[in-house]
Amino acid sequence: MLILASTSPRRIELISKLGIPFKTVHINVTEVSDFTSPESIVTDIALKKSLAVQEFGEDDIIVSADTLVWFHGKALGKPSGPEDAFKTLKTLSGHWHEVYTGVCLRTLEWTETFYEVTRVKFRKLSDEEIRYYISSGEPLDKAGSYGIQGLGAVLVEKIDGEYTNVVGLPLPKLWERLMDRGVLQKYVFGKWTT
Repeated sequence: MLILASTSPRRIELISKLGIPFKTVHINVTEVSDFTSPESIVTDIALKKSLAVQEFGEDDIIVSADTLVWFHGKALGKPSGPEDAFKTLKTLSGHWHEVYTGVCLRTLEWTETFYEVTRVKFRKLSDEEIRYYISSGEPLDKAGSYGIQGLGAVLVEKIDGEYTNVVGLPLPKLWERLMDRGVLQKYVFGKWTT
């Protein structure tokens, strides 16, 4: 069975689309890394989240992930409050930024990490738009102070890359890795006969 090391509603919704039986576990990990490159930061934190899951069996595969927004060489994490969200959204207004998601897959026998990057361009936003968006409460628990899957979609002019990566879990790459490891063959494809 898949074990999603997250209680993020977005990741739960995304992984449920795969049609694979899974359960979620709450983990408590400080999302800090000694690495400086965005791909190393997200894969390191995803690995730490995976290692925080202590109870799992020989048929289980842990899936953990971490997402960050990267702008001009700097990580833009979750805002500390409405003022911080305003500053972040004002900074991103009219510009491209990158969204990195690192994923860790772990069993008793092997561990694999990978990442995906998607470029996102925001429209030029007025202060009124930013304040309205912040008043929705949506940006206050999200990396980069926005959620593309909700009202935050109106902030985006275009994306270059995988949409589900921006939401928090790159489904096409995850599917590919699960195929490569035989997980889909075991849990999904075995249910169907031709």
